[in-house]
Formats: sequence, C-alpha cells, structure tokens
Amino acid sequence: MRKRWIVPALAGLALTVGACHDDTTDENVVARAGDYRLTVDQVVSLLQDQEDVPAQATVVQTLANLWADYTLLAEAAWNDSTFSDLDLGALVRERTEQEMIFALRDSVIQVDTVISDDELKSLYETESPDVRIRARHIMLTVPFQATQAQRDSVRAELEGLRDRIEGGERFEDLARTFSQDPGSARSGGDLGYFGRGDMVKPFEDAVLALKPGEVSDVVETPMGLHLIELEDLQVQNFEAAAPDFRARVIQERNAAAESTFVARLEGESPPQVTEGAIGVAKELARDPGTSLSRGAARRALVEWRGGSYTAGELQARLQFEQPSLRQQVQQSTDDEIEGFLLDLTRRELLVEEARAAGLEPSKERVDSLVADVRVQLMGAARTLGLTDLDRAPGEPIQAAISRAVRSALLDNLSGATRIVPLGVVSFQLREGIPISIYDAGIGQVLLRVAQVRAGRGASALEEGVDTTGPAPDSASR
Repeated sequence: MRKRWIVPALAGLALTVGACHDDTTDENVVARAGDYRLTVDQVVSLLQDQEDVPAQATVVQTLANLWADYTLLAEAAWNDSTFSDLDLGALVRERTEQEMIFALRDSVIQVDTVISDDELKSLYETESPDVRIRARHIMLTVPFQATQAQRDSVRAELEGLRDRIEGGERFEDLARTFSQDPGSARSGGDLGYFGRGDMVKPFEDAVLALKPGEVSDVVETPMGLHLIELEDLQVQNFEAAAPDFRARVIQERNAAAESTFVARLEGESPPQVTEGAIGVAKELARDPGTSLSRGAARRALVEWRGGSYTAGELQARLQFEQPSLRQQVQQSTDDEIEGFLLDLTRRELLVEEARAAGLEPSKERVDSLVADVRVQLMGAARTLGLTDLDRAPGEPIQAAISRAVRSALLDNLSGATRIVPLGVVSFQLREGIPISIYDAGIGQVLLRVAQVRAGRGASALEEGVDTTGPAPDSASR
C-alpha cells in the first residue's frame, strides 16, 4: 500500500476521542459535539447509497469524528473566517525544524553530493534497478484493536479467496465483490503502476517476490490484510532512472552524514529509552488527545546527558502526524517502538544543535508559514462548503451549520470532494468541547444500513442480534 495512502479513506482517519462509557446514551443519537447532535437517521441517509463504503463500526465511528471536526470547523469559520484565534504554530513547527536541520547540514555537516554520471551508473549497476510495478489487490480491513481470533477470521477469508483464484476464478472479479478498498475495488483491484518506495514495505516486498500472473499469500500491512496479483514488472534503463536514483543516493548520503554527526553529539552517553516508555508511546498513539497532567507530560521517555525527550513532546508529535503512523506505532513491536523513540530523539538533538548555532528561522519566516496555513485552512473550509452558509431568514446558525456539514460529508463519501483530516487543528477545535460517540447509535446505524441495502426488513434473527457488540467503546471527552 502507498505509504501516505489511507484505505479505505474513512477507516484510516484518526479515532481521536478517548474511551469511556456513557450510560445516558440515546440509541437514536450517534454522536454529540457540544450542542450539536448527529442522529442515526442522518448517518443512515449518508451511508445507505454509498455501496463502496463498508457498513462497519469503525467506519461509522470515524465518520462521527469527521462530523465533529467539520462542525467545529464551520462554527470557528462563522465566528472568525480568518481563524485568527487558532494557534497554528504547531502546524508549522515540523517545517521550521526541518529547515533548521537543512541549514545545519549546509553549514556544519559535510556531505559529498557531487556524483559524476559514470559514478552514478556504477552505483546503479551494483544495486537493484528501479522498476515500474503494476498489481491488483484484494484488501480486507481488520477491526480496530482486533483480537487474534478476529485477525485469524479475516485471514481465513482471504485464504479462501486465494483457493477460489487457484480454482480458476478471476482475481479482478473477486476484488470487485470482496475488496474493502473502494479506491481500487471498482476496477478489479487495479492499483496502476507504482515504483519502489511508493508502497509500505510488507506490500512492496510481497509484490516483488512474485512473477507476473502469480498471486501472493496473505500479506499484512497497517491498512489491513491483502492478496496481491502481479500484473506487470518493468525494469527501467539507467537513462530513465538516473534523475530519481541520483536524488536517492544524495538522500542516503545526507542521512549517513547526519547519523555520524549525531553520534558525535551523543558522545559516550547515547540516549536511553526509559522503563515503561514503550507502553506510554503505545497509549499516546492510541489516543494522542488524552489529557496529561503536568507531571505526566514531563515524564522522560528517552534520557541522555543533559536532556530528555518527554511524553508531552511525543504527544505533540503524534497529534501532528498522519493517523496511519499512529496506527503503525500501536501495531509495532517493542523493539520497533524503541527505534522510533530513538529516531525522534536524534532529530531533537539535531534541532537543538541548530538552535545553539543560531539557525532558527526568523519571526517573519514563521509568520509567513502560519499565514500560508491559515489560507489553506480557509480554502479547505470553502471547498467543504462550510463558509458561505445557506441560512434562511431567522434560522439559527446551528441549523445552517448542521446542514452544511452533512452536505460536506455526503460529498466526501461520494468522492465529489476530498476528505480533509484536520490533524492537530482538530485537537484545538475540540478543546473544552464535550465530544461523545455512542455504541447504541452505531449499532442502530449498522443494522438499518444493512436492511436498506438488502432491500428488506429485519429478520427474526436480526431482531435478536446485539448490534452494539462489534462497535468501539462509547467515547467522550
């Protein structure tokens, strides 16, 4: 799967509310955000005709989270169309820190980036050549925080599909019917052409191990479980691959030089991951919006002579990162999480060194970046139709906002507009606003959507099914 590709689009978004049961839930309500309500009827009307969107508890919960974010964004835009009340410094911090590292590299870290054509060709011939890959896949998602039994069930379903393919059924026909990746399912699982590094490593390794026409065993990625069929494999000649290959070699040399430089900074006291830090990292990845006391935020996850990397710093980082990375952290081994924490620490050491060298960007540069983010946020709100509200005379603004948000979600689901995950802005918009998502409402949505799509009423068996079971815990903040 592509590294920055979240599939299905809804299922990959952040589940940003913490988990705690609310015994006062109304089974006709899916979510609340302050004074706003998202009802079962409204969610059913959004999902019932979107056959490409699977009726799953995680999808409904994520749709509810997106509804909350869009609602609060619309209200913020109504109160101030320039979003001047939002502190957008966190959104540009990643950019400014990267610029500081680049400046440090240019002024202190010596990297040989001059590579002749002959040298580049020699390097190319000693490494795996670039390839263009075309493949199909069938993807089944795994429930959020799935048990081993649930994972085994999904795996068994895919293995059954593989047996059917080996028995003569067409891969693309089964992909159209069963794949839960709406982006490719309608085209028989076709992913088009892609190159090295475009997919996450387990997916890339599996597809490169195939010959054209072969089908993989079940492959697990952070997005789900897959069957992959290799359609075509084209090896590029040197002339075609040279520009990208040169950029890759330079990037690798920069990374190696940075590692050597950081090793000198660490000296005889390299950073050490503290006891219990891995558990804290997993918990923060599960819910980066969790409330940390001042003492908890100052807890050192990694320590070195003269400094530490704290839980508060990791929380801020995870709030900024893509949801797929947070999910990957949750599913990683302890050794992988330790490596992740050490990588973040080494980056922090480089930023500190750049700051000590006086390489921080000017206030004017930071202000310029913040202004760019405000423009992008305003553009996103306009694209979603959340700024120019269609408000009837005397109509409460809350009603106009609710109508605009439902329209935006329907356009997202139909593909008319792109989904806009708000990332760290979401945490600012939600601050002080009670957000709740309810099991009972999710269960009602799943049952009613299934009934509508099947074109029938509930059977006696369905009447006795506890539909709240598969849904995530009720959540509120």
